Amino acid sequence: MIVTNTEFVPGYEIEILGVVFGNTVRAKHIGKDILAGLKNIIGGELQEYTEMLADARREAMNRMINEAKKLGADAVVNVRFTTSQTMTGAAELLAYGTAVKLRKV
Repeated sequence: MIVTNTEFVPGYEIEILGVVFGNTVRAKHIGKDILAGLKNIIGGELQEYTEMLADARREAMNRMINEAKKLGADAVVNVRFTTSQTMTGAAELLAYGTAVKLRKV
């Protein structure tokens, strides 16, 4: 499955199938939160949160791709990511794009 943040795939015409989404909601782990709080005092990368967000992006993208496969898509174009706080200590990561069928030109 081709996944791109552009509106087209070079060398192909596209047939739009629809918008697809994938999301995940993640909460902070109290142990990791304490470690991150300590690093916040002394500075440096908050590795615990970097890993959590990377995992969340992968999961959201995989879910979006699975939705596109259900539509019979060959690709997802114009892919974007967004986040929002759902409650204190928890955030949603959303991946979305347009599922398309490709035709070689």
